[in-house]
Amino acid sequence: MRTLQTHWLRRGALVAGAAGIALSGATAVAQDEGPIRIGVLEDQSGEFAAATIQKVHGAELAAAEINAAGGILGREIELVIYDPQSDNRRYQELMRRILQRDNVDVVFAGFSSASREAVRPIVNQFDALYFYTNQYEGGVCDANVVATGAVPEQQFSTLVPWMMETYGPRVYTIAADYNFGQISAEWVRQLVEDGGGEMVGEEFIPLGVSQFSQTIQNIQEAAPDVLMTLLVGTAQASFYEQAAAADLGIPMGSSVNVAQGYEHRRFDPPALAGMHVTANYIEEVETQASLDFVERWRAMFPDEVYINQPGQNSYVGIYLYAAAVEMAGTTEKEAVRAAIQTGEICHDAPEGQVCIDPASQHASHTIYLVQVGEDHSISIPQVWEGIEPYWLGEAGCDLTVRDHDAQYTPSNPPPAE
Repeated sequence: MRTLQTHWLRRGALVAGAAGIALSGATAVAQDEGPIRIGVLEDQSGEFAAATIQKVHGAELAAAEINAAGGILGREIELVIYDPQSDNRRYQELMRRILQRDNVDVVFAGFSSASREAVRPIVNQFDALYFYTNQYEGGVCDANVVATGAVPEQQFSTLVPWMMETYGPRVYTIAADYNFGQISAEWVRQLVEDGGGEMVGEEFIPLGVSQFSQTIQNIQEAAPDVLMTLLVGTAQASFYEQAAAADLGIPMGSSVNVAQGYEHRRFDPPALAGMHVTANYIEEVETQASLDFVERWRAMFPDEVYINQPGQNSYVGIYLYAAAVEMAGTTEKEAVRAAIQTGEICHDAPEGQVCIDPASQHASHTIYLVQVGEDHSISIPQVWEGIEPYWLGEAGCDLTVRDHDAQYTPSNPPPAE
């Protein structure tokens, strides 16, 4: 078992480019009130570590910048960091510990949807505030959860029509066999049908599977125009090299590859050739805000292999929480939620402006269409700005009115009032 790592990030500890980042509306609060404690439960080892160590680094960078600029309400941030080791039972143990013993003001936790759902009942039991910063399958309507990653109505409603228009209407989906893959595949299925396309195949694959010869044969026999890949984790990532070896050659679409697991850097070409991903951030984004962010990140973490979407999301999440506390004038949960429900909690992020929707407590995003070439070079042929997380609110999730504490899907929307 790894020991607790507590990072006391003192003012002035970093940062190149920190000028001008002070949060607006700051209220002076006596320094003797102590630090604002932010719990961070993110995998630093285990199945998902390659994609999630950056989430810890993103939180550390944001905390260092905010502290260098005067803290939140004049109080410094203290990060309380544990490693759940990609183990959902350990996530549960650590969530109880961090809420009961460590008395954090807010928790940032979880990569997989399974880890989120493992801890969400505990968060609700303790009536805590929980930021889930990862891209996910959407649908969580819970007053205690602020979900700041991209969701299907942002990723699939842009990607699926583009892929069908560009390559053809016949679609095959392979997905991880748990709620992320199942719900994401439902979104793909609905969008294909709405667009007049045809689902020619769909497979759900257990997380530990690493051999895909039969799946590749099934895809070849179905001969789709588009292959949607919603695979997760180290074992399932082996599909891409096996597909390339089999010369599958079918354009691929995904909401998770490249931006999270940076397979275009980790795998030899042409394993990811023909991959198309809709992501709210990748390191290759060349806006000035992104270039400045990358420079600040590498000043703090010079050996980072890749700055991925989860890392940026974690960084932005800390700033969004800071903005809500500044508006509330306190870390008290209900006051922070009231600030979020004003609809005015935004941050000018490396990706572009991100704002929290008060009804669903999800975030708006800039969505980049990322295309991987034969040599694994990256191009961005299209950008959609300011895409709202519209579906939950339209479906009936309005946390300004009542708490649902549920996860909904297109086939299982919120019940009518």
